[in-house]
Amino acid sequence: MDKSVDVLLHALDEAFDRKAWHGTNLRGSIRGLAARDAAWRPGRGRHNIWEIVVHAAYWKYAVRRRLLGEKRGTFPLKGSNWFDRPVVGADNDAQWASDVASLIATHASLRQAVAGLTSSDLWKPAAGGTTSVLSLVAGIAAHDVYHAGQIQLLKRLGPARVS
Repeated sequence: MDKSVDVLLHALDEAFDRKAWHGTNLRGSIRGLAARDAAWRPGRGRHNIWEIVVHAAYWKYAVRRRLLGEKRGTFPLKGSNWFDRPVVGADNDAQWASDVASLIATHASLRQAVAGLTSSDLWKPAAGGTTSVLSLVAGIAAHDVYHAGQIQLLKRLGPARVS
């Protein structure tokens, strides 16, 4: 495997689900979190943890789609960027588990797309824009770390004081 791609995969792994020097990664920030805690909203018009999780899955999908030159419209939910959560009803725990599973699966498919790159691919613009493949992949890793920090803060502020 190409060493440059190895470095990017390492960054993706640390940001998402591998031990990292910066502390909790995105997957770790939601591990063991109940649907009721993920649905807690810090204020009117503010996103909750659940919405952040689906937002992160969407952007992993969007980056993978651009890396592979896929067409839009294949994300399982209608819309883009932010999605209202939780789904109201008795099945919130199952829906939360499904959305977390979607995040994990989307990350795996993004990782597979990145693993198929070569170092010469990194400097090319990704499909559908002028942003380089390198910037997109490094950016999605940073996106995970950013939202992991947000989630850690929301857990501390929330009524359950989940740590």
